[in-house]
Amino acid sequence: MTFLQKLRNKNPLVHNITNTVVTNFTANGLLALGASPFMTDGIEEVADVASIADAVLFNMGTLNESIVNSILIAGKSSNERNLPIVFDPVGAGATSYRTVIAQLITQEIKLTVLRGNVAEVAHVIGESWSIKGVDAGTGEGNVIQLAQKAAQMLDCIVVITGADDVITDGQTTYIVSNGHPIMTKVTGCGCLLGSVIAAFLSVSEQQIIESVTEAVAFYSIAAEIAAEKTVAQGPGSFQIEFLNQLALVTPDVVQQRSNIQKIH
Repeated sequence: MTFLQKLRNKNPLVHNITNTVVTNFTANGLLALGASPFMTDGIEEVADVASIADAVLFNMGTLNESIVNSILIAGKSSNERNLPIVFDPVGAGATSYRTVIAQLITQEIKLTVLRGNVAEVAHVIGESWSIKGVDAGTGEGNVIQLAQKAAQMLDCIVVITGADDVITDGQTTYIVSNGHPIMTKVTGCGCLLGSVIAAFLSVSEQQIIESVTEAVAFYSIAAEIAAEKTVAQGPGSFQIEFLNQLALVTPDVVQQRSNIQKIH
């Protein structure tokens, strides 16, 4: 049974502390996938949510002191319960505050997965890479080596998304070459991926890197199909069809269309 099948059978509860730009899209994406979203950043309850959640997503897209405190409290509570945690360090490197907070979160919380673009991941581990707002700019360096270094430093899976997506635990590395450029025209595609990865982790059964790789491939294939179906219609139609495909893509379709390369 694939992780996608297990996920849809389980209907895992994913706790999201995410940014205000993407809350609705993230919740709808998780529902389409077959998971249950729990969207709260209330400092009064985030520790308790860990007692009922199956996985956790932290996204620092809209950052303030209250969000930081909620992430730290929820993260420590989730660590105590051994819940899988995905962290998206949105905009790390864009401002010194974001960089400091991203590094603080990685120091205070044991992550399962760090997911970001190459510039964000670079700045989390103190490397330099240009960034424009929350988007990766141009940079010189080997993305695979950077991902592997980050995974080794942080002792977690690192996912760097781009034209090709890199997934690594520092030793084993997968490259997923699915997806479509129109994903960069819809706010929240990267953010939702973090939550989808969290949902897949809830059924990983210790096959962590394999479940993350399947999550990335599934997500990118849903985007490919949505782009094909809305090729002449633009990003608005793509976004709606993407949600449709998150519900409609089957394990057989994932197997048929996956473009995954394993690097030792």
